[in-house]
Amino acid sequence: MQINIGNLIRDELRHQHRTNAWLAEQLHIDRRTLQRLYNKPSIDTQQLLRISKILDKDFFHYYSEALQEVADVAT
Repeated sequence: MQINIGNLIRDELRHQHRTNAWLAEQLHIDRRTLQRLYNKPSIDTQQLLRISKILDKDFFHYYSEALQEVADVAT
C-alpha cells in the first residue's frame, strides 16, 4: 500500500474547512513550503507529529494500517 501523506494532510485540511494560509501559519512556514509538503509522498516524523497535533488527527495510523496489512499478507 502506497501512502501519500501530503495528499492525506491536504484532504483533512479541506475536511476541516481550514485554509492553506491557516496551516502554514500554525507550522510557521510559508504557503509555498506547505505546497511542497503536499507533494511529498513522505515527511519527517517530527513534522508529521506537529501536523497531527494541529489538526487533531492521527496521521500515523495510516502507516500502522499499512504495516498491519503487510503482516496479514505475510501470515
